[in-house]
This record gives sequence, structure tokens and C-alpha cells, in this order.
Amino acid sequence: MADSRKEISADNILDKISDYISRDYTRLYADQTVGEALSWLRSQQFVGKIVYFYVTDRQDKLVGVIPVRRLISSGADRPLSSIMIEKVVTLKPDNTLLEASELLLEHRLLALPIVADSGELLGVVDITLFADEISAFARQKEIDSVFQLIGVHVALGKKSAPLMSFRDRFPWLIINIISGLVCAFIASRHELLIHELTIIAFFITIVLASAESVSMQSMTMTMQIFAHHRFSLKQAAIALRKEISTSGLLGIGSGLIVGGVAYAWRGNPPAAAAIGAAICLAMISASVIGVIIPSLVRGLRIDPRIASGPVVLAMTDILTLTYYFSLAAWALGA
Repeated sequence: MADSRKEISADNILDKISDYISRDYTRLYADQTVGEALSWLRSQQFVGKIVYFYVTDRQDKLVGVIPVRRLISSGADRPLSSIMIEKVVTLKPDNTLLEASELLLEHRLLALPIVADSGELLGVVDITLFADEISAFARQKEIDSVFQLIGVHVALGKKSAPLMSFRDRFPWLIINIISGLVCAFIASRHELLIHELTIIAFFITIVLASAESVSMQSMTMTMQIFAHHRFSLKQAAIALRKEISTSGLLGIGSGLIVGGVAYAWRGNPPAAAAIGAAICLAMISASVIGVIIPSLVRGLRIDPRIASGPVVLAMTDILTLTYYFSLAAWALGA
């Protein structure tokens, strides 16, 4: 088999993984006890770093995996079958390097086993395949650097022709067109209000821009979190709580400033209060949308870089105008 340290680039990211299989891995048997496995391991001489122990049956079929720490910390009489992780993320020989990169990045694993259709363990690939300069897995900073590099490999492998990029991106941009039409309809429903309270028209742009800015900031922060952590509802909840608190403060500050300017300009307290309140509510809603949409998109395994932005902006614009005109109508007592 080819050496697993063969250099990877955008030119060969679509190569079959079968050309890069490494047999530098440690196999244990499911019917062994922890004590027997440790005794056997002490008698071996290992050259490379050991990250996982792969467990097979006596017919060499992969049945589980055991992290090093779990093996060392388990009782000597326990069978390996009782401590192994049975749900193993695997590759097939005909998978590509790009697919291997995506799985390593998605699950933040340091190695992946390659199995035949029959279940036989053929070998492994690990992250040194994509970053040969990383020599020690024990340091978290280095691990994070490797996963960032793998992300670059995935991005390079996904480069496509303009027509394919159009096909991927245009459906999401249609959402922006639809939201623009919806916003135009909302505005048309308040034409009389705009005519009677012209200051409302003057501040539409700043209210929309403020909400959109917060939504994109929240979306960016959320995507950065999921770039370094596996997707989970707990991570999404933490991000949501933080963004709501931050956007609340941003909304109050921005609302006071813009509302104050509106009052000083036209001397209409109800209208100024409506403008300030709309900005505050819009920013909080925008932050919620900026967290929830990327989380849903990530959960559905859609590329969040393409899908999240248009959806976030569309929903933010519609909600912002709804708040704005509803509060403006209140200002007039309509």
C-alpha cells in the first residue's frame, strides 16, 4: 500500500482512499480481556503514535474501536467487547480523500478505519495524511490546527465549475428575491401610514441595516463555534443565550441613539419611541435568527456558508418591517 504521508493537494483530493491506506494501526480482538490486551501490547514495539485500538473478531471483521484512555482505565478482567465503541465511523476503499476529509472534520476524529464490503478491516487513514508537519497529537492547539487545515482541503475539493456553483447558490438567492417582494407588500399595506408620518419612511433604511448587521454577526459567530465543535443542541443553546444578551444591549444602545435623533429632528415623541423600540426588538430577533438558522442548516448537513446568509437576511427583513410598521401604527394611535 502507498505511504499514508503522501502529500495531499487540490489536484488529488478526489483520488480514491484505497491509494492511501496505511497498515500502521493496532488491532485487538473482541474476545480478549483488558488484561490480555495490555499484556500483549507491552510485548510489542510501536513506531508511530497510537490513537485508537481497532477491535475485530477472529475473521478480521471490524466490530468496534477503543480509545487508548478507555483501555488503560478499564479493569483487567473486563472483555474488550464490553468497553469498545460499537458505532464506528468508517470508510470504504472507493471513498475519496475529499470524503475522508469531510468525515475527519465533521466528527473531529484523528483516524478513520477502512473496511471492505465484507466488514474486513483493511487499514486506516489519519490526519497526518493531510498535515505531515504535525508530530504530536497530545497538544490540543496542534489538533485544532490540523482540523482547520483539513477544512481548507475540503473547501479546495469542492471547487466547481461556474454552472455548478450557480446551481448550488441560485436557489438560496431566490429566497432574498421573495423576501424583497414580501417586504414591498408589507410596506404597501402601510402606504397611508407612511404618507401621514413621513419620518417613518426616513428611518426604514437604518432600521433594516441595523437588524441585518446584527443577524450576520450572530450567524458568523455561530458558524465559528460549529467550525470548532461538533454540532449539538447544547452548543446552539449556549450561543443563543449569549447572542440574545449581547443583542439586547446593542438594541437598547442603538434604539436610544436613533430614537433620540428622530425626536430631536421632528419633535414627535411617539414616533421616536416607535423607531427606537423597533430597532431594539429587531436586533434581538435578528440575533435569534442568526443563531437558529445556521444551527438548523448544520443539523440538516447543508453547507451553512451558502444557505444560511440568504435565509437569515430574508427572515430578518420581514420581521423587522413587521415590527417597524406595527409600532409606527401604535405611534399614530391607528
